[in-house]
Amino acid sequence: MALRAGVPALALLRRRLRLPGPGARGHARLARSGAAAQPAAEEPGQDAEVSTRKKTFAEVQAERLDQAERTVLIKCPSKVNEKILLQYLSSHGDVKSNFFFENRGISALIEFSEKSSIASLKDAVGIPSAPEHHVVPFKSRLFTFTLKNLVSQHVEDAPLQLSPQCHIPVKDLIEKLCLADSISSQMYILLNEYQLTEENIKLRFLACSLVQDFARAYFPDSRVKLFGSSVNTFGKLGCDVDMFLDFHDTGKHATKMKKDPFEMEYQMKRFPSERLATQRILSVIGDCLDNFGPGCVNVQKILNARCPLVKFSHQPTGFQCDLSVSNSIAIRSSELLYIYGCLDSRVRALVFTIRCWARVHGLTNSAPGTWVTNFSLTMMVMFFLQRRSPPIIPTLDQLKGLADGKDKHIIGGYDCSFVSDLRKIKPTKNTETLDVLLGEFFEYFGNFDFRKNSINLRKGKEVNKPESSPLYIWNPFEQDLNISKNVNQPQLEKFIAMARESAWILQKEDKTQQMIDKEPWGLAALLIPFGKSNSTKMKNRMKGIGSETIRNLLDSLKLNNTNSQQKAVGK
Repeated sequence: MALRAGVPALALLRRRLRLPGPGARGHARLARSGAAAQPAAEEPGQDAEVSTRKKTFAEVQAERLDQAERTVLIKCPSKVNEKILLQYLSSHGDVKSNFFFENRGISALIEFSEKSSIASLKDAVGIPSAPEHHVVPFKSRLFTFTLKNLVSQHVEDAPLQLSPQCHIPVKDLIEKLCLADSISSQMYILLNEYQLTEENIKLRFLACSLVQDFARAYFPDSRVKLFGSSVNTFGKLGCDVDMFLDFHDTGKHATKMKKDPFEMEYQMKRFPSERLATQRILSVIGDCLDNFGPGCVNVQKILNARCPLVKFSHQPTGFQCDLSVSNSIAIRSSELLYIYGCLDSRVRALVFTIRCWARVHGLTNSAPGTWVTNFSLTMMVMFFLQRRSPPIIPTLDQLKGLADGKDKHIIGGYDCSFVSDLRKIKPTKNTETLDVLLGEFFEYFGNFDFRKNSINLRKGKEVNKPESSPLYIWNPFEQDLNISKNVNQPQLEKFIAMARESAWILQKEDKTQQMIDKEPWGLAALLIPFGKSNSTKMKNRMKGIGSETIRNLLDSLKLNNTNSQQKAVGK
C-alpha cells in the first residue's frame, strides 16, 4: 500500500481533485460537476458557481429536461472518428456539447443548441435494412452511425476520450485514500470518485426523455420526471434511474376554462379508483416499451405493489429503470434532500462515506430485505447533522417556517410544504471538521437508545417510538409511516456493532505508525471488512481502550447477544 505523499504532492492532489482543505465549508468545488445535479457552465468562476448552486430544485429539473429534449444518442463503430461525426452532425445544427462512453460498444451523447436540429437530422436518417427481420417503424432519438470505406482509413488517427460511467473498485479507492493528509480529505476523495458525473446526469435525463416520447404518444400533455438518487445530489454512479409519469399539467387545463354559459370537456375513460387507472396506464406503457422501445428489455410490470411500477433495462444508456405514476411525495423528498445537499459540502461527503462504509460491511444491499436501506441511512445522517451544536442543517419544521405561498404543498392530506429558495436559509455556524463528524456519527448511533427512541427529521429530536419496530425513522411527510419498518433486530444489532467498532478504530489508531507499516489508516481502514483485518489486533482491541463508554457498550452488546441465544435455546 502506498505511503502518504509529502506536502507538495498532497497540494498537487488537492488541486487535481479540487478538494477543499480540512475544515473547508460551503460548496466544495469538486472535479465531478454533477455535485448538485445542475447544468454545467463553461468553466465558471467561484462566484458564478455559487450563483448556479442557488437555483431551486424545480429550476434545475426544468433546465435538465429541456437539455435532454435537445439530445440524441448515437451508437458508433469501435473505431469512430470524432471529428468526422461532429462535422456531419454540425450540418444539421450547432452541437452544444458531446461525450463518448462505452456500453455494449461505443456510444456518443450529442446535445444540440436547438430542437429543430434533431428534426433536421431525423429527416436525413434512413430506416435500417434488415431482410431477415421486420422492424417497428418508431423513430426515436437513438441512431446508429457507420463509416463508409472512403473514410475508414482515417479513423485510427484520433483516439477517443471515454467518459467513465461507473465508480472505481473499493480496493483502488483505498489506495487513493492513503495518499490524503486527513480523514476530511479522504472523504472528499471518496465523494469525488462515487458521485454522479455531469455526463452521467445528462445520460439519465436523456433516458427519462426517451420514455416521455413514448408516453406522449398516448398522453400528449404528460411529463416523465426523475426523482430519487438521480436528482437529490446523493446519487452514486451505477444507481438505478427512478422516474414517474406526471399528469399535473393535464389537470391544469381544467382551471383555465372560461365561465361561459356552457361547458366543453373531453370524453375520457373512467375507472372506479385512481389505483386502477394507474395500473392500466402503466400496463399499456410497459407493453409499449417492451414491444416498440429500442433497447428496452427485461420489462416487468409490477402492478400490485403498494406503488405500482414498471421495471426495465435501458440498454442504450445501461441503466436499470423504474417507472411509476404521479409520485408527488417522492419528488418532495427528492427536493428536501437536494436542499440539504446544497447547504453545506460536509453533508454529501458524510452521506457518501457512511453509505460506502455500510455497503462494505454488508449492512446494506441492492436487493430488498431486512437490512437498512440507503434512504434510511441518509435520513440517519441528516438527523445526526440536525443534532449537532450548533446544527449543520435545519429541521423540516424550520424549513416549513421559511416557506411562502408558492411553497405550500398539500399532497394526499399530508403537509409537504418547505422553502424552495436556498437563499432564505441561513448558513450554519458549525465549524466541525469531517474528521470529527465521522467519529461522532459512529459514537452517536453506537449510544442511541433504539429500544425507546425514534428518529424524526421534522422535529430534529429523539421522540418515543409509536410502535415496536427495531428501527423507527419517521417518514418526513407521511408521518404515519416508518421508512425503516423492514429492518429486523439482528440487522440493527449488526449496524450498532459496526458503528461501535468503527468509533473504536478511529479513536485508537496510530496514523503515523500505520503509514510507516504501510497499513490503511483513517477512512481507508474502515473500508476493509473487519473480519479480514489482522486477527491478533482484533482480539486485543479491547485492551487499553480509551473510551470507557464504548467499552461498556461493547460488553453490553455481548451480554444482550448471549441472553438472546439463551432465550432461543429455551423456546
